[in-house]
Amino acid sequence: MAQAHTAPDERPVVGCWVNAGWSAGLDLAGAPDWAAADPVGREPDPDTGGFAQILLARRERASRVTVTGFLVDVYCLGVKNVTGPEVMGSGSLTTYVPTYYSAFDHSPLPIRAEQAQAIVHGAVAYARGLGFEPATDFADAAVHLGTPPGDRLTIGFGRDGKPFYFSGPYDNPRKVVQTLERTCGNGNYHYVAHL
Repeated sequence: MAQAHTAPDERPVVGCWVNAGWSAGLDLAGAPDWAAADPVGREPDPDTGGFAQILLARRERASRVTVTGFLVDVYCLGVKNVTGPEVMGSGSLTTYVPTYYSAFDHSPLPIRAEQAQAIVHGAVAYARGLGFEPATDFADAAVHLGTPPGDRLTIGFGRDGKPFYFSGPYDNPRKVVQTLERTCGNGNYHYVAHL
């Protein structure tokens, strides 16, 4: 019962995953082990480039876990969407993880919580520097993710060092491009959008 009084980010991690290909186009010179663990990310133009879909499961109590998911645009917009936190039976996690990653051709990669924290919080900081805020429910979900230690490895966000915006179905592409023009200047970003 003591687990219920523990802060969400201090509960034991049961599992943490990211989609294969998440690292495509990013500068991982400061985290070579992360790059090596994602061979799909080294392929030319993988279908998943630009996005990291992260799922973190923490122990809620003996037979329950809390899962929280983050859809992260690592090239430009930061956290676009969050899922949860959702409490479920521990046994349900074995079917939830494949379902969460069912849109991908490859199985998700197991990662440490510190890597997930570096990806999510790093992408949020990068996006804020470009003028974009994370999804509205990010703060509630971030409590379950926790913050990375101060000596975290650095990820170079953006595609090959520059912001790259690829419009999504719920974006306002014109507004995004105007923001990039204002914060980055002409020629200092790339985009593919239906304006």
